[in-house]
Order: sequence, then structure tokens, then C-alpha cells
Amino acid sequence: MIVYLHGFRSSPQSNKAQRLKAHMEGRGLGHLFWCEQLPPSPRAAIALAERQIATAATPVTVVGSSLGGYYATHLAEKHRLRAVLVNPAVVAHLSLAEFVGPQTNLYSGETFDFKPEYIDELRAIEVPRISRPQDFLLLAETGDEVLDYRLAVAKYAGCRQVVLEGGDHSFTRWDDYLDTVLEFAELKP
Repeated sequence: MIVYLHGFRSSPQSNKAQRLKAHMEGRGLGHLFWCEQLPPSPRAAIALAERQIATAATPVTVVGSSLGGYYATHLAEKHRLRAVLVNPAVVAHLSLAEFVGPQTNLYSGETFDFKPEYIDELRAIEVPRISRPQDFLLLAETGDEVLDYRLAVAKYAGCRQVVLEGGDHSFTRWDDYLDTVLEFAELKP
């Protein structure tokens, strides 16, 4: 099963979530895809994902984009799961500190308050060191205008890495790596 975790201000309607879902459905694997709107609180987002992980009938691979990659790293380490990280946030408690306050979801237009205590919640789930590099796949583009890809390359040293020149934070070549994600998750049609 794939538990997909979207990024900050994003949603299950994001291009990456929708493309992966459609790709899995086209291969008869749609029932093994889960992605829900994550709450703004990191603690609540992790709890929501952990409820899905706990009830999954098949082995779980977490796939996380941006902030979702930060969450996926925590969940993979805590629950001994595989993780695919797409242009992941590496130091979310630092990179998101400037966003405390009112925010707008990029897909639904709904507003939410990103509270100061959420920074502490992010700090509490930081993974200082990857203990099982074989269980992580990093997908990064050097043209990411939001996050410095070099931080991810350093954080996930020893893990399988696909680092592509150019692109942007959306990971422009996502469609080219959908089968790679499924193979890493050991999902076959």
C-alpha cells in the first residue's frame, strides 16, 4: 500500500497525488493508494497517517512530497517502512517558521492558521540520522526554487537517490518515475 503525504498548503488534489493515484488505478492497484487532506498540525497529520498505517492489510510505503517528505521520513523510521521522498523538506521546523500565521490551501482556497506550536511539533519529529538507508528513495530536482536540494542529498546520503538537473519544486518529471515508485514499494499489477 502507498500512503501519500502531500506538502504544506497542498492537498490530495495535487498533480503528484492525482497522477500516482491514476497510474495505480490503471494497473489495478487503486485500492492500495491512500491520500487524505492532512491537518495543519504536524502532530495531527502524523496521527492521521499512523491510523492508516495501523489498519493497512498490506505492507506500507510512505510517499511524501516537500513537507510530506519530512513526515514520511519520521514515519518510515518509527514504523520501519519504506519511504519515497520527493523534493523533501529536511529542516521543516526552520524552513516553515516564517509561515506562522494565516495560510491558504493552494487547491481548495480554504484558509488555515499555521500556529507557532506547530514549529515545536515539527522539531519533535525530526529524524537526525537515517538508520536504514536501503529503505529510502530520494527523488530531487536541482532547480527546486523552494527547498535546497543539496540539503536532501546530504541528509539521505547512502540512500538510493535520483537527482535530476533543472526542474522545480513540483518535481517536473514525476510521470517518468511513477513505475520507479511502484517498484520501490514492491507493488506489482
